[in-house]
Amino acid sequence: MTLRLTVIGTGYLGATHAACMAELGFEVLGLDIDPEKVAALSAGRVPMYEPGLADLLVKHVAGHEGSTGRLRFTDSPQEVAEFGDVHFICVNTPQKKGEFAADMSYVDAALDSLAPHLTRPTLVVGKSTVPVGSAARLAERLAALAPAGEAAELAWNPEFLREGYAVGDTLHPDRLVVGVRSERAEQLLREVYATPIAEGVPFVVTDFPTAELVKAAANSFLATKISFINAMAEVCESAGADVVQLSRALAHDERIGGKFLNAGLGFGGGCLPKDIRAFMARAGELGADQALTFLREVDSINMRRRSRMVELAREQCGGGFLGRRVAVLGAAFKPNSDDIRDSPALNVAGQIQLQGAQVTVYDPKAMDNARKMFPSLAYAATATEAVEGAHVVLHLTEWQEFRELDPAVLGELVAERRILDGRNILDVERWRAAGWTYRAMGRPGAE
Repeated sequence: MTLRLTVIGTGYLGATHAACMAELGFEVLGLDIDPEKVAALSAGRVPMYEPGLADLLVKHVAGHEGSTGRLRFTDSPQEVAEFGDVHFICVNTPQKKGEFAADMSYVDAALDSLAPHLTRPTLVVGKSTVPVGSAARLAERLAALAPAGEAAELAWNPEFLREGYAVGDTLHPDRLVVGVRSERAEQLLREVYATPIAEGVPFVVTDFPTAELVKAAANSFLATKISFINAMAEVCESAGADVVQLSRALAHDERIGGKFLNAGLGFGGGCLPKDIRAFMARAGELGADQALTFLREVDSINMRRRSRMVELAREQCGGGFLGRRVAVLGAAFKPNSDDIRDSPALNVAGQIQLQGAQVTVYDPKAMDNARKMFPSLAYAATATEAVEGAHVVLHLTEWQEFRELDPAVLGELVAERRILDGRNILDVERWRAAGWTYRAMGRPGAE
């Protein structure tokens, strides 16, 4: 008999996982405590922007003409428990207010709502990013709360999704990591992921703490690599070197590679910043805090990038922002997403506005979310509208649309042809040929 799957939590991770499991051929039931989100998903509407996800919903959500009907949504934990053989927990683990540690309340609540309804052998699979040691604690709680007792097992299967590429990363992951305590749990997960395994995707079987640490270690490594090249950008500023040329030279070393070696405004979003902080906090609880002290500097370098962009913008405005108009291209923390959590672009925009400038923001997908979070900023319907009368233009999110902008056309609209490339990806010569003063962090000689 084909397994039936459930997904608890239908945010970026959960909605994508549910739709992709339906694409792999499973019957899937998604659970969320928000009735509006359940209604939207049941109507085939995605509550966030993620390329390809809307198409999968339309293809599989029950009740729509031509759909497979394999995907449904509910707000009933009891219905989920009765339906599913394997239950995936995909809720958020945000940073605790005033602390570095992860807030586990959503994971705990998800398990507490599900467990009392588990009356038969089942597998609960955590996908949320959690502090190492959480799975062992949750396994004990699951067995204690579930009527099925120890027949209600726990496994840990961390997610490695990139926002903007989440559908492809789910259907064709670069690896699958599962922390299990029994052969049965391993075999169930092999059945769930039979299609990608058949395609040659590595299936890594570990214990609970190792599976939890893989996610924390991966995010910490990526954050470190990003902050490393941004630290080199700081040195380049002082030495008169070009960090883009430096990065290209480093990338030829196969031990280093070029991915995540692009200097700029730094990282943001709902994962890397809070995950490295939670990792530091957990290491301290385990008595291994000295092992991760370097992550404090990784975090510090990243946050300095934002302050440095504000400084550069002030310089381009003649030393002060009062009476100056600043255009900000980008609001999402990364392209191909409408996620503005810990967005470097909006952080910079907000700082500049507080210092007296008139700031206008444009983003292809994140405008609605940005307005809700930063209602005092001005927003434009297009990039050309955003730059009208601007004394400096800031390119802060690397959307393809911004790469394709015509600097000659924009030059006719601005008050002064000055651009700060916060992502170091614009064609310098093209912008300079159109009469623009070009500036980017780590490239003092590129003006």
